[in-house]
Amino acid sequence: MLVTKNCSPLTLGDIEPGPAQLKALVDLCHVHGIAVVLDVVYNHAGGFTVNGQLDDDCIYYWDRAKDVGNNNDSLYFTDQDRGTGGLSFALWKNDVRQFLINNALHFVGEFHVDGFRYDEISDLISMNCDSGWTFCSNLTNTLRYEKPRLLQNAEFWPGEVGNYPKSWQSIVTPTAAGGAGFDVVQHDGLRGAVRRAVEAASYGQGAAVSFDSIASNLYPQGFAHGWQAVPCVENHDIVKVGTDLRIPALADGSNHESWYARSRSRFASGLLLTAPGIPQIFMGQEFLEDKQWSWDPTSANLIWWAGLNPGTDRARADHLRFTQDLIRLRWNYPALRGDNVNPFHVHDQNRVIAFHRWLDGTGQDIVVVATLAEDTWYNYGIGLPFAGPWREVFNSDVYDNWVNPVVAGNGGSIIASGPPRHGFPASANIVIPANGLVVFARTYQSVVSG
Repeated sequence: MLVTKNCSPLTLGDIEPGPAQLKALVDLCHVHGIAVVLDVVYNHAGGFTVNGQLDDDCIYYWDRAKDVGNNNDSLYFTDQDRGTGGLSFALWKNDVRQFLINNALHFVGEFHVDGFRYDEISDLISMNCDSGWTFCSNLTNTLRYEKPRLLQNAEFWPGEVGNYPKSWQSIVTPTAAGGAGFDVVQHDGLRGAVRRAVEAASYGQGAAVSFDSIASNLYPQGFAHGWQAVPCVENHDIVKVGTDLRIPALADGSNHESWYARSRSRFASGLLLTAPGIPQIFMGQEFLEDKQWSWDPTSANLIWWAGLNPGTDRARADHLRFTQDLIRLRWNYPALRGDNVNPFHVHDQNRVIAFHRWLDGTGQDIVVVATLAEDTWYNYGIGLPFAGPWREVFNSDVYDNWVNPVVAGNGGSIIASGPPRHGFPASANIVIPANGLVVFARTYQSVVSG
């Protein structure tokens, strides 16, 4: 419940300090129903130099001690550095552990944040072994006690823990059962499959595209619940300057706003937002940003927000509407947020995938059909889990030159009156727009009569 009081408005002086601005931002987000999650780095501290000079503000020098020679003898650190930006914290020291836990508690108590995304927990564990693992359990337990609904998201890659093997599942297992106690982890299975498919499709209709890989990664492998994974198709590590391309550039290297770039980008985001898990959208992805990300505020790679100004860039405005409506679809249909997914039709040659989403015992069934074929499929037969009417509740082709005057679709509904197919008792012939995605929902009438 939101309680309002007769408070005077904030003045410029109130929010002049940087921390006060962040507090105001978090409060404003909460007013609008937006949770705020901070990205924190407890696996290492920053580098020792800035522009080639010793950084007097670096935490390494807080004790004002001269060079100790062996970093294991320093106040905060070890001699371990995985090349991630600085030395690992000495987590076997109780004071150092408490310093980091207090840092998190400060953001919860003073800034009212709703969660944390912890950078490279796999590095933290591998560089600290047993002390790293117990630190994780101490951290998650303390914060869960302080704020039970806090979302704790670990970046953890099983292949990077060296001689201290841990699985994804162990990271999200409660501490009482021997796990690290995080709620969710970053996951790259769907990301890799979708990015490879979009890149392969960019070589033309004759190129081989693996839809089997997409199908096998719709559900995050190795998890008890789909929501324990945070999938994406872009993030700050993947698309930073000097690394991989953003989806529009991956989709069409010659023209990042061509029909190929627009439609393949809708395909990628469409799969992300209709698959299990907590989908993560990288900044600008929602409106077709094509430039790699840079941490440098003077870089030419800054997000082009002005492209959303009325009449400036239609492709970006249309893609933003597409993303907004797709998020709304996920919100309105609970089956898209559940665990159950069955990719019942996967055809690499046709470049088509169809999968079923459902909630047990509710009749709230969804069928998603997507393609990277460059021509529209007409009268494409797919199985359906129930006979009768199904509504076409989403069609990505509508958003190309919104409202697309030549949209390829199903007129708002289909009737599953065909013979058994793809392991289901009924089927229908449908239209699948080129490089498109369509979503069907079982109608209320069919739920009642079924």
